[in-house]
Amino acid sequence: MPGCQQLVKIGQNEYAMKMKLVLASISGLFDGKIQLMDHSSPNSFRLVVEGLGKIGFLKGDGFLEFKPNGDGTVITYAGDVQVGGTISAVGQRLLDTTARMLIKRFFDKLSNTLPKN
Repeated sequence: MPGCQQLVKIGQNEYAMKMKLVLASISGLFDGKIQLMDHSSPNSFRLVVEGLGKIGFLKGDGFLEFKPNGDGTVITYAGDVQVGGTISAVGQRLLDTTARMLIKRFFDKLSNTLPKN
């Protein structure tokens, strides 16, 4: 995950995280947790992220689905993110753009770490 500085397993499908988020001229550290839920392995799962820091809070909920496609896999996702505090002052358009950029970085990094056939 972009910005993730630490990820520690604290339970079954639950992780404590430390994440740095930079958004325009605002940056800050968040402490929080990540949960993997609603598993339908290997087809789908739900990812729930919560974080709190000096510049505000974030809550995210996403659903990822995996479908075979020839020699590869197509990943579809849908989700929602809520932020509050100082970080929300940057405006919805910038938040939407940043969220899309972070999602793209996540999937780019994931595709680069997976073995190629």
